[in-house]
Amino acid sequence: MAGTIGVGSALRRAREIREITLDEAARDTKLRTEQLRALEDEDFEALGDPVYARAMLRTYAQYLGLKPERVLSVYARHGEEVAPPTPPGKLGRVERGLAASRIRDNQKFLLVAAAVVLVALVAVGIVSRGGAPEAATIETPTAGAVVPTSVAPTTTVDVRIVATGPVEVTVVIDGTAQEPTTLRPGESISLMAADELQVSATDGGAIELTVDGKDRGTPGVGGAPWSDTFTPRGRA
Repeated sequence: MAGTIGVGSALRRAREIREITLDEAARDTKLRTEQLRALEDEDFEALGDPVYARAMLRTYAQYLGLKPERVLSVYARHGEEVAPPTPPGKLGRVERGLAASRIRDNQKFLLVAAAVVLVALVAVGIVSRGGAPEAATIETPTAGAVVPTSVAPTTTVDVRIVATGPVEVTVVIDGTAQEPTTLRPGESISLMAADELQVSATDGGAIELTVDGKDRGTPGVGGAPWSDTFTPRGRA
């Protein structure tokens, strides 16, 4: 491709933070490895009709904990791009060259702006299986972002859930509901919120909690639903 729009790099970065291989992602999303690689390489033409590309983008973004609507919004701008209009014929050679240069600069600006929007996507609602993301990988967290607690220990709340049995976990990060996550024994998710984190599990006895680095143990009773709300330290 002549240029990138930032969607692929955001997907790849989110997958790497969660320490998931393409084969593991393909297994979980039911997409083929080559399709996921095409999404990360922004080789959308290899996916066939744009309808299929959008569906795969939504599935993959949601699986990685990104906001599908934002990813699709940036992709839509890419899909709406048209060939640069030819400068008016009455202009001289120099004027035509300057007009074409302005057109290219405007397109570059739109691509850069789209890429900047996607920088925040990697930080929003990332849910990792099998372990928390490496510390200090994201420098500019936003609301609902999964970031290291050492960055802002008094303004965020960090919760890690480890499954000791089959369980479905549902979370609401700063007012935004996430898709339920099914965990098998030994799997885990790491969550962070700037204002409020609501967590519920179908079996409160099948999970173990760590909140802001402190072990809370098993929060509920085996076989019974459990839920709780967590806020940053120092807040009501």
